[in-house]
Amino acid sequence: MRRRRRPLVAGLPVPKHPFRDSAVFNGVLSLIIVLVAWITNGPVGKAVAFAVVFFVVATTWSWWRFRLRLARDAREESR
Repeated sequence: MRRRRRPLVAGLPVPKHPFRDSAVFNGVLSLIIVLVAWITNGPVGKAVAFAVVFFVVATTWSWWRFRLRLARDAREESR
């Protein structure tokens, strides 16, 4: 029996500024990573490096997914 995958955000509209919003959100998450390292006296240098890598990967992923969704929506509207 094959299970059908359903998107978690089915039916939700695309935000007004999806690229900016995802960059800001991922930036805040990156800042939280660094703050947690600083508050817990952890290795802040490593946390900054991890936060930068996280920001780049997460933002790239978000932008790629939004581009796919916007292209899909444009194709559906043109039909």
